[in-house]
Amino acid sequence: MSLHADLALRLELETLYADYVHALDDDRLEDWPKLFTEDCFYEVISRENHDRDLPLAAMRFESRAMLEDRVVTIRQTLMYEPRYLRHVVSSLRVLDALTPQIACEANYAVFETLMDDPTRVLNVGRYLDRVVREDGTLRFSSKSCVFDSVLIPNSLVYPI
Repeated sequence: MSLHADLALRLELETLYADYVHALDDDRLEDWPKLFTEDCFYEVISRENHDRDLPLAAMRFESRAMLEDRVVTIRQTLMYEPRYLRHVVSSLRVLDALTPQIACEANYAVFETLMDDPTRVLNVGRYLDRVVREDGTLRFSSKSCVFDSVLIPNSLVYPI
């Protein structure tokens, strides 16, 4: 892959990640599933379970339709205190760009602000992703949000 192609791919990936976090941070949840393939896989899982290849995850979805159901659930069913999220993503690495699926990873930190509380760290970890090109657009085919702690808050409402 030439340097120009390498930089172009990196810019596209950076844009995909930015679109992902802004859909969540700007409360545009209906846009979030559109960043995934129809037959995608998404999970929020502890590092311990991921490293031991255990399937128990805090969130696990196996299609775009399941992601869309999660959005409907958040909008219409869940009872939770209003909150603001802010994602910080860094250290994007392309691990393998030579196959139809691009393997990449990035570190993330998610901050949460409740109306009457100071901002707190909600979740920290790394994204382990597979990205494919569909109709000229990059989409996640698989996203594992591997969080560092064995504990998560009992109010994990939104995707990470």
